[in-house]
Amino acid sequence: MKEFFDTSVLVAAFWGGHRDHAASIKLLGAANKKQSACAVHTLAEVYGAMTALPIRPMLPPEQVMLFVQEVRDRLTLVPLDESEYFETIQQAASAGFTSGRVYDALLLRCAVKVKAQTIYTWNLKHFQALAPGLAARIRTP
Repeated sequence: MKEFFDTSVLVAAFWGGHRDHAASIKLLGAANKKQSACAVHTLAEVYGAMTALPIRPMLPPEQVMLFVQEVRDRLTLVPLDESEYFETIQQAASAGFTSGRVYDALLLRCAVKVKAQTIYTWNLKHFQALAPGLAARIRTP
């Protein structure tokens, strides 16, 4: 797989008010299922983040579902099985990572699973700390 999308890139692509919107929407606009992927879990993360944006009026669930559907239509969705899920959480715990970093670890596991050449994120520091061996492949759009 050529590229893997972190949730942070997708949220920036869909939210026009995000400081990284232009770069993110350009990258997503060029994505397709043959070369681009994200984690299945990313669907829930996009929904959760987009329905909780600090904007008024808040985005209604039915509008956010259009964004989720766009991700589903445009990107290959990468699942983890029970063993992969547990091993990833166990590795994060052993490394001392806490809180929401476990979600980043799960996304990185999906990127590795599909052998993504490039992992796009706006959370470079977190991703590189979780997977220093992948640092050369982790970048911003």
